[in-house]
Amino acid sequence: MDLSPLISLIEALGIGAFALSGVVEAKKKGMDFVGAFTAAFLTAFGGGTLRDLILDRHPLVWIGQPTYIAAVFLIALIASVRHALNGQLYAPGRLVDILDALGLGLFSAAGTSVALTSGAHPLVAIVMGVVTATFGGVLRDVICNEIPSIFRTSQLYATCALLGSIVYLLLRVTALGEAGASAAAIAAAAGLRLLALRHDIVLPF
Repeated sequence: MDLSPLISLIEALGIGAFALSGVVEAKKKGMDFVGAFTAAFLTAFGGGTLRDLILDRHPLVWIGQPTYIAAVFLIALIASVRHALNGQLYAPGRLVDILDALGLGLFSAAGTSVALTSGAHPLVAIVMGVVTATFGGVLRDVICNEIPSIFRTSQLYATCALLGSIVYLLLRVTALGEAGASAAAIAAAAGLRLLALRHDIVLPF
């Protein structure tokens, strides 16, 4: 089933945010352009690809929209050139946190919506929202030789995506509609992630 223009836009913005976070993290690790593009591609499309495979949804997100591949390539190229010229990418550490939080919020809303549109049960849709939002970051951390945040004791990550997915699901059926639900979900997930980073909030177990 086709996605609404709003969800398509949200997914595209999430792809852009995660792609740039992948490039920044790759450059922090000293990777060249090939490594940066690979990190950007996996971060941007990893979660959506796994979601689509689980839901048996074809074509996969980046195969059905090849312009997304071109966009990720350009993001990686421009960011890599800037890094080569200036030696930095806008305060990399903080930038990765902001982009990651934004991508987390965008993808938790989009992933939940895609699953619901595909006819998934609401509980499955929540899981797909979390998968969409977190799996790309897992792949990025793995190729950057880091233990993924989702698998270690660290500031809230998957919990933020879970909150975003639940907020989207609960508000979608209200008077707020899809637009309001999406905005609230993005704000909830991204806001909690940035709050967790700022105040070092972790799960107690």
